[in-house]
Amino acid sequence: MAAPQKKVIVTCAITGGIHTPSMSPYLPITPRQIEDEAVAAAQAGASIVHLHARDPADGRPSQAPDLFRQFLPQIAQRSDVVINITTGGAPHMLVEERLQPALQLKPEVASLNMGSMNFGLYPMLARQKAFKYDWERPYLEGSEDRVFRNTFKEIRYILESCADNGTRFEIECYDTSHLYTAAHFVDRGILKPPFFIQSVFGLLGGIGTHPEDVMHMRRTAERLFGQDYFWSVLGAGRSQVPLATLSATMGGNVRVGLEDSLWDGPGQLATSNAQQVERIVTVLQSLNLEVATPDDTRAMLQLKGQNAVAF
Repeated sequence: MAAPQKKVIVTCAITGGIHTPSMSPYLPITPRQIEDEAVAAAQAGASIVHLHARDPADGRPSQAPDLFRQFLPQIAQRSDVVINITTGGAPHMLVEERLQPALQLKPEVASLNMGSMNFGLYPMLARQKAFKYDWERPYLEGSEDRVFRNTFKEIRYILESCADNGTRFEIECYDTSHLYTAAHFVDRGILKPPFFIQSVFGLLGGIGTHPEDVMHMRRTAERLFGQDYFWSVLGAGRSQVPLATLSATMGGNVRVGLEDSLWDGPGQLATSNAQQVERIVTVLQSLNLEVATPDDTRAMLQLKGQNAVAF
């Protein structure tokens, strides 16, 4: 069984590489918007903020380290929140490009996808008829014939490249096979405990959102990682809060944010990341669960501390 938890880690994924600017006017695009959204999410109760960058000119996903440098130091100055940098970037990027921000900036946490998969964003086209920028429609359309590459060699490359940085990983698992891939790298001695397993539900190409899917992922993680891991749930779209609630009742942690869902209710766009954090914090409090602080989270995940990053 996983180590017993008294406090729940709330991660907020601020902007991501899935949604396009035309889908919501509240999606943060510029470095200052990302900075302000991250700080507000932390003030609302998030102890980890998961960060992507975007080209401020048109909102296109970007892994340019200089863009990250325009908001990471500012967030660290304004908040003690744990900063988590993506190595996923966006599905069309090569691994060398995706790795650069985490490699150069040495965050406390970085995300790491545990397998290649079909990553279908094209169903979003049915809901979005008009686009502001030329790149948006082809980006979504192209996902019908796009594989998000995360080969064994690429996963090893990321793990070994960051080995001397003291960065721990948010291990993103979109299906049960990804849990077994994580266990493979544990067996090889490349991935070290404690493991922060972020189980992802509801993206086309990955596992679904039925409660049985969630419980199956949980049982598999328990069997593979025992007391060496912390389990968290990311529900995409309208499943965000229901699956986060289910995770909390099962002794797990939660992730919300505009990267994963633009919504705050049926047909109602969320106006900020903090709004989604406030909603899940209210749920956790109603369940008599305590929300972990950044320092609680650092202790639980054995992180190196904010003073040991390179930004």
